[in-house]
Amino acid sequence: MILPLLAALALIITAAKLGGWLSGVLRQPVVLGELLVGLVLGPSVLGVFTQPYFAAAHVDTTLIELGELGVIFLMFTAGLEVQVDDLRKAGRPSIWAGVLGVAAPLILGSLALIPFGYDLEAALFLGIVMAATSVSISAQTLIELRRLRSPEGLTLLGAAVVDDVLAIAVLSAFTALVTGGVGGLGGLAWTLGRMGLFLVGAFALGTWLLPRAVDWVEERQWAISQPVLSLVVVMVLTFAWASEFVGGVAAITGAFIAGIALARSSLKGKIERGMHVLAYAFFVPVFLVGIGLQADARALSAEDYGLTAWLIAVAFATKLLGAGLGARFGGLPARSAWRVGLGMISRGEVGLIVASVGVANGLLTPAAFTGVVLMVLATTIATPPLLRWAFREPQPPPEENAHA
Repeated sequence: MILPLLAALALIITAAKLGGWLSGVLRQPVVLGELLVGLVLGPSVLGVFTQPYFAAAHVDTTLIELGELGVIFLMFTAGLEVQVDDLRKAGRPSIWAGVLGVAAPLILGSLALIPFGYDLEAALFLGIVMAATSVSISAQTLIELRRLRSPEGLTLLGAAVVDDVLAIAVLSAFTALVTGGVGGLGGLAWTLGRMGLFLVGAFALGTWLLPRAVDWVEERQWAISQPVLSLVVVMVLTFAWASEFVGGVAAITGAFIAGIALARSSLKGKIERGMHVLAYAFFVPVFLVGIGLQADARALSAEDYGLTAWLIAVAFATKLLGAGLGARFGGLPARSAWRVGLGMISRGEVGLIVASVGVANGLLTPAAFTGVVLMVLATTIATPPLLRWAFREPQPPPEENAHA
């Protein structure tokens, strides 16, 4: 049945755009309004898509999958904004921010959950969930603020790649030891090696092949509609697929690498305009609203609410502390390091992916998973206004105001 899906998509896109418009009127990032719309439409408030008309057609599953495409296209457009030389310059702060941004939530977050009755295994897994970062929301906010290519923005994007690799590596090690999921230490070594080889190979292949491919297609002037953009979509989907299937890292990493590679093309402007229309008219609103649709606060008990509140507080503090100090150790000024720490707070879909692994392996209870979803939602919703506040322009002294 496609009719319920058509109605759901029409409602989601309309509500997302209205929420974004209202957020802009209130001088907040557009993305914040779209996220809150998802919370209102979801089971926590209205529960629109749990109604029989939508539930019978499994609309929620389709919306989640379309949302995953949205975040892939979103990270591709973020990659288009980045120049390789600029990313290299942000190398040291990015590495430090990524490493400490994983270590602090993993260690401090795990210790903070043991007093709630969690055994070491469950606490460590929740620490891994909190270690994951998704900067897609932060990247979108920085694009709105025109700060994506600032030192903080470049550090944030580089740190996200480091964070992704480390978080998946830790998750692989944990599942190897607890469930034998990667075949022991030998399997773990292969997993880590595969990830490293893929990232190096994808970056080298992408920067060499993708710009040449789109330029070649443009020169041929084939009598087909939108040949360049069609090829770009295929490239993005292929790199995203290969990222998880071949490299074992999140699909958004492959999409981001494809964006960086195509930023070197002479057709960057054309690609950017076309992909912006495709992503922001359809896929990105579905992704942003879909985050709120996955949270069900009504299913939590009073005790679960206390744990969720603590989980949210620890998630904020540990990522801000770890990534912020890491960026500072890497050489950024204190104010810039603070901004990087704020930008790394959002957990997004990566946190949900890690949490789903825990559910599949019996490491998270349904209540704990709901708490994780609310934590992801809270960190994701809070990040845009925090970044806007952190990047606010300082007010000039009173003398300058008087002179002006």
